[in-house]
Amino acid sequence: MSVQTTSQRPAQSQPPPGGLLHRVSGWAMRRAGLAVFLWVLALVAVTVASTLVGSAYRNDNSLPGTDSQKVIDTFREHQPHGSTDSIQIVLYDAGGLAPHRAKIEPMLAEVGRLQHVAAVANPFTSGGSISQDGRTAYATVSLDVAATAMPTADARAIIDKAQEISKDGLQVELGGDVVRSAQESSGGASEGVGILAALVILVFLFGSLLAASLPLLTAIFAVGSTLGLLVLASHLFKVPSYTAPVMMLVGLGVGIDYALLIFSRYRSELLAGADRLDAGRKALDTAGRSVMFAGCTVVIALLGLLALGLGSLQGVAVGVTLTVLMTMLAAVSLLPALLTLFGKRIERSVRKHAAKARRNPGDGWRKLATLVQRRPWVPLILGTVALVALCLPALDLRLGFADSGTDAPAKTSRKAYDLLAKGFGPGFNGPLIVVSKGDEAAANALGRTLAADPGIAAIAPPQLMADGKVATVMAFPKSAPQDKATSDLVERLRDKTLPALETQTNATYLVGGATAAADDFAGAVSQRLPIFVLVVVGLSALLLMAVFRSVLIPLKAALLNLLSIGASLGVITLVFQQGWFGAQPGPIEAFVPVMIFAIVFGLSMDYEVFLVSRIHEEWRRTGDAQNAVREGLAHTGSVITAAAAIMIVVFGAFLLSPDRMLKQFGLGLAVAVLLDALLIRCVIVPAVLRLLGDRAWWLPRSLHRVVPKIALD
Repeated sequence: MSVQTTSQRPAQSQPPPGGLLHRVSGWAMRRAGLAVFLWVLALVAVTVASTLVGSAYRNDNSLPGTDSQKVIDTFREHQPHGSTDSIQIVLYDAGGLAPHRAKIEPMLAEVGRLQHVAAVANPFTSGGSISQDGRTAYATVSLDVAATAMPTADARAIIDKAQEISKDGLQVELGGDVVRSAQESSGGASEGVGILAALVILVFLFGSLLAASLPLLTAIFAVGSTLGLLVLASHLFKVPSYTAPVMMLVGLGVGIDYALLIFSRYRSELLAGADRLDAGRKALDTAGRSVMFAGCTVVIALLGLLALGLGSLQGVAVGVTLTVLMTMLAAVSLLPALLTLFGKRIERSVRKHAAKARRNPGDGWRKLATLVQRRPWVPLILGTVALVALCLPALDLRLGFADSGTDAPAKTSRKAYDLLAKGFGPGFNGPLIVVSKGDEAAANALGRTLAADPGIAAIAPPQLMADGKVATVMAFPKSAPQDKATSDLVERLRDKTLPALETQTNATYLVGGATAAADDFAGAVSQRLPIFVLVVVGLSALLLMAVFRSVLIPLKAALLNLLSIGASLGVITLVFQQGWFGAQPGPIEAFVPVMIFAIVFGLSMDYEVFLVSRIHEEWRRTGDAQNAVREGLAHTGSVITAAAAIMIVVFGAFLLSPDRMLKQFGLGLAVAVLLDALLIRCVIVPAVLRLLGDRAWWLPRSLHRVVPKIALD
């Protein structure tokens, strides 16, 4: 029985009338000098404006309705002085601290006179601040500002003053969020390494420094402009502080890719005999449309983060979406202008590089496609098994938030963390904050109940807040903050221990703290993840259906994209959670998986559109499904691998960043792009399309009438 396709080869017709893309790119080519000038003016204007205004980044980690958020809200309600932070000065001597008291106390007094220091607790007079063996002690430095408002120079002044007495066997280390922020290097090397590596790849691909610099220049203009806009937008919206590096990470990769796709089509049209003007028009009418469509899929995936309803991710979604939109605009306006201005020199270099080539472009990819099509089940099964195997570690993925325990061992914050764990127990670095809303008897009953729990090492006596309406109890677990046992303790307290106590005392008990907040975040993400996945996958599939007039193409794309995402999360789990390749083991940053899902799903759709649109173009022209796959891969294989190589080096360069979150982002995105571009697009997709044949382009007549038609060429 033959399969009826509703997307049969059409007769040759006139090109469709020019739309917005034609008007924008056509104007840029006619007014090339003006277009470049306007981009330069825009970049300078937003850079100057953002420098003068400054950023107002705000990290919104609120989780409405959760116990940990209720604890934070309770503190805000019952503590009239607002939120401040503190620094811990940790002191250690294997022979005991008593002989050093004469120089420790003067140092603490000097620290107390530094900027933004409200008070300094003396460990020799404060109960519980010295370990039982007398070797370890800590002094709490109370600040008069929140951690985010503490100037880095003032924080470093505290660190330097405290460590002046670190000699004669006395070790002085400092901990706390303020210290962690102050000791972070500014980075910047990762972006520079990524850009340099991308330039090298482009030079090898095009054989010309000028040709290689155009995609890179386009991406830099787009990212630079967006960075300034992001700073300005931070005054209007809640934009987290980590949005800028994530935006640069995605913007550089996507911006270079989009410009590379258009430039590659322009180059191929020149080699096919077209003049510069016709080559530019053809490139924008085909590759330009693919870029616009691919960018829309990335935007849909990012805006799907809004469905999670988490404030910390909404600002990132908006910021990175703005980046993708700017890269799309640069690819269809700035790049055409640059191609017009440097057209003659580019044409000469393109033809000179092609004349030196020893074989026809795409011959190697035709051979690969032929090999895959000869026995398609073998590469399909082997490739799928490899992806599934990489996905398996992600089943054990554990979410959390980075703390000093995941810092590099050489940092003072990590040394302070280890000293406190050694002197006071592993749970000392992550106490649970349990709030009691009731009378004094209820608070005392809470203290007795917590002290009797087998997972708690010690508790601090109940403390009434300033207004006397709420009491808090600090409970120190026997396990470290990021251990699974601590999460199990939080779950047991919330589900069994405290509900039973509430029935006896008629009070309300809430469990908060860093571990509890991480568990709440993971729970909130898990609850809303199905909606997020359905929104992103569903809308992207509908777009692919409208473009390719097919049911099976979107289904295949969704399944393979999910496999590549699962594989990247599996690799992150092995490296950062289990400590492979010497990485510091610990939980995965709580918002990294959903961000990677949104970004990778969008980028995977890019390669899907790049490859399948060319295959679809060849199939409509010839009606030969097998030949269409070979020619489609021959024309796009080198572009996809070059684009993937650029993304891999840009993303992989962020492994050089001191920030653990950026390292996880960089590795996850680099692995996903590697698997997607090489294994999925160049092996599995040709095998699947060989097995499907003409059925790949089948669309039921009922859907054919309903689904709108979007042309990519």
